[in-house]
Amino acid sequence: MRIVVLLIGGVLGLAAGAVTALFAAGMFGAGAGFSDEINVNGWKSDWTIGSTAANPWTRARVARHGLLALTKEEAVYFTKGVDEGGQRLSEDCRYEVSGGDMPGLWWSVTLYDAQSYLPLNKDNAPSFDKTKAAATSDGSAWSFTVAADGPETGNWVSSQNAGTFDLMLRIYKPTPELIATPEDVLPAPVIKRLSCGGAA
Repeated sequence: MRIVVLLIGGVLGLAAGAVTALFAAGMFGAGAGFSDEINVNGWKSDWTIGSTAANPWTRARVARHGLLALTKEEAVYFTKGVDEGGQRLSEDCRYEVSGGDMPGLWWSVTLYDAQSYLPLNKDNAPSFDKTKAAATSDGSAWSFTVAADGPETGNWVSSQNAGTFDLMLRIYKPTPELIATPEDVLPAPVIKRLSCGGAA
């Protein structure tokens, strides 16, 4: 009887460990948080990405998602998967994303589905960036719509066929101040839900 109990305990332990590893690696949706998580109004990052200091869980997430490779001196990455009300981002809803100039040489906001891929559509509108912001404003204040169908006017990032999704903010050549104190320096973009399923 003792052997049976030990065997059952061992199997359950292995199963729990496997699920934990897969979850941390991002196999189940957005997965767990990073090892040394930075959180600025829900925009999450980890400064060990791309460095030898990254622990096995962070390396597994990087390998799984294939999106985060450069060191923090070259680029920093922030991801958010919920709106300002804490609701999961979904292609069934329309959002306004707004912000200001970012503390770095160049920046972009890109939409990825739950598997960290660009959604399969022909809209050719996967991202918004500093260049587009400068073309429509002075770059110090900008906004764009995230929706499955584009607005009549204004900037747009398509969520068609994305299901639930994340937005990733990349900042290339970030300032030393951003690297030192991201919580104080990053002007985190605001994700405001406008409507869902045709209802406001």
